[in-house]
Amino acid sequence: QVQLVESGGGLVQPGGSLRLSCAASGSVFSIYHMSWYRQAPGKQRELVARITSGGSTNYPDSVKGRFTISRDNAKNTMYLQMNSLKPEDTAVYYCSLVAATGGVYWGQGTQVTVSS
Repeated sequence: QVQLVESGGGLVQPGGSLRLSCAASGSVFSIYHMSWYRQAPGKQRELVARITSGGSTNYPDSVKGRFTISRDNAKNTMYLQMNSLKPEDTAVYYCSLVAATGGVYWGQGTQVTVSS
């Protein structure tokens, strides 16, 4: 079993930055990929960033150039650096881990609010 705990959310002004963290614990072996998703009120959950076991990353156009995903394998922690934040980035952000065995794990989410 894998547990994921997000942290780092909060209130930030437009144009500001935040760094989210996702700490993984438990049976963290053979990770296929890890991702950040977000869900705004009344909207579907959407992929924000993904990093594979090999370190490849991908982003949707809505955050490309502003968000950066990274991993610290020694700490079993994933990060999402978010710069130039916009009000439309306001959402609950979730981290997700897909294991090579096919198991899918989610964190509890952290709120990000971008507002002046």
